[in-house]
Amino acid sequence: MTAAATETALFLRACQGETTPRPPVWMMRQAGRYLPEYRAVRAKADFLTMCRTPDLATEVTLQPVDLLGVDAAIIFSDILVIPEAMGLPLTVDEGVGPRFGKVVRTEAELAALQDPLADGKLEYVLTAIRQTRAELDGRVPLLGFAGAPWTLAAYMIEGQGTKNFSVAKRLLAEEPARAQRLLDLLGEAVGRYLVAQVEAGAQAVQLFDSWAGALAPEDYLRFALPPLAHAARVAQASGVPVIVFAPGAGWALPEIKAATGADVIGVDWHTRARDARQAVGGQQALQGNLDPTWLYGPPAQVRARTHEMIRAFQGGPHIANLGHGILPDTPVAGARAFIDAVKEWTA
Repeated sequence: MTAAATETALFLRACQGETTPRPPVWMMRQAGRYLPEYRAVRAKADFLTMCRTPDLATEVTLQPVDLLGVDAAIIFSDILVIPEAMGLPLTVDEGVGPRFGKVVRTEAELAALQDPLADGKLEYVLTAIRQTRAELDGRVPLLGFAGAPWTLAAYMIEGQGTKNFSVAKRLLAEEPARAQRLLDLLGEAVGRYLVAQVEAGAQAVQLFDSWAGALAPEDYLRFALPPLAHAARVAQASGVPVIVFAPGAGWALPEIKAATGADVIGVDWHTRARDARQAVGGQQALQGNLDPTWLYGPPAQVRARTHEMIRAFQGGPHIANLGHGILPDTPVAGARAFIDAVKEWTA
């Protein structure tokens, strides 16, 4: 087996529940603004143009593989491409963030939503996956991803990211049946989208429930978890590992495991690694959970913190990652120290 094939197997073996000689490592948002090479591409095209142009998406997806030596690539895209393909005009402005030109709050607005996979509306993502998989040529596996139903619904109802998603939560309180129909619709759409990514070449997929922490526990279990579980189960039928990450819902790791059957469960930096391991058992693969702000520190400190994290996750399969996405102004030296610290680990 070649060295490249060994590294590829390392990530997929961990996803499948094997304890590996060292944890495989990658970073959420690893293709991003902290890399000068990414900023050079970004200077020529806005964010959505990069997402919609397969050549550019492929180029930036490969950057952290080539520059940092991560053990997995994740396709460059955005979680909000699904609502956009359902008929909500999307803009992403520097310093403002994503905004939709329409919202989904009334029955008429819900009824007007389109099938996001119809008419090739997301073909640009699938083309980027095919191209990137070919360019990787087996060096490391390629992940696809999607936003979880509650997170997408929160954006669609609010029209943008907000501090506490009070409008979206108000819909749960005032029109729970309507909110449930939207969540169920998204659960099916997200699952099918992930399957399409696998058919295009993704070797694992991740569901991001970015705003899980906006809901009280009983509301998360009632509204958010069932459609998340449906999307995960649909994706699992494609035969590749499924990763579920619900930051802010560390208390729900056992419920997420039981409902989704996820091959890998992400752990945020608010949750103690040993608590996560105890909550889900030694056979469950976990991913995470270094606080990304520690990458600002000197390399020796990053190395020590990383080894401390790995040690805390021992007792079962683990994929080293951050407890959230890497921050845009992170020093490249900090990111490289994190990757190198994982690669040098010996139990």
